[in-house]
Amino acid sequence: MFQPNPEDRLHLRLHRARSVVLTAQELVEIRAAQRTFEGAYMRTALSQFSFALIILKIFTSEFYAIGALFAVYGTAVLLCAMYRRYQGNQQFFTTADDDGEIRNKFRTSGSSVILLTTLSVGAYVGLIILTWQLET
Repeated sequence: MFQPNPEDRLHLRLHRARSVVLTAQELVEIRAAQRTFEGAYMRTALSQFSFALIILKIFTSEFYAIGALFAVYGTAVLLCAMYRRYQGNQQFFTTADDDGEIRNKFRTSGSSVILLTTLSVGAYVGLIILTWQLET
């Protein structure tokens, strides 16, 4: 039996990226990035929500601010995951240079990494401040 080449039937929908036809290698790269990075962001957000719930359910009211901090941090990571997905859909694009030649371009996701790093540092600074304020 003859199997059709995946490149013949796979294409990026036009509402996602205009006039971009991706090769099989580029599609594999996008899928791998989605599985790896977006999955990691979603698992991190879920773990932060779970940790916040544990703190709110098990500990006394003195720890509620820490639980709320982790709930807010989980929400911020979830928003960062959505931003990362938006960015991932626009990683491969084409552009025309000065000669009129069309070139394929690749954009990294450095801005979402910087965003998540900033959120994490802020959350941990907030955790240190809230821990110092606990009554002994």
